Amino acid sequence: MSYIWVFFAVVALLAVYVRVAPSDPAKWHVAAQFDQNSDGENSARRIVDTGPDGLTRLNEIALSTPRTTVLAGALEDGMITYVTRSKLLSYPDYTTAQQVGDTLKINARSRFGKKDFGVNAKRIEAWIAALGQRG
Repeated sequence: MSYIWVFFAVVALLAVYVRVAPSDPAKWHVAAQFDQNSDGENSARRIVDTGPDGLTRLNEIALSTPRTTVLAGALEDGMITYVTRSKLLSYPDYTTAQQVGDTLKINARSRFGKKDFGVNAKRIEAWIAALGQRG
């Protein structure tokens, strides 16, 4: 019976850690080196022709997304990294968007786990769709 309590205590500690673990901008706010769209087990990368104001428009869209904040970067830098937390357990996903001329590179990835079940791809596809509606 005591093993059950130990199990629940470990699960509770992990849940707390996921919520309070610090996010290191030096690790997550980096320009991704990719030249084509791709999906990984816990990531998604997209390249979108947006014109020179793509990052400005995406910033508005990202910040209107629930539980999304800026981790690092700014419009003036041409690159911003966002943290979007899951609703139930507050798992953080990191999305870096970088404006390169008329092209916007978007790299979304999970911090914890080996599989994101398509969550990152779904979120950035929604952001890209919203970009098309605003552009």
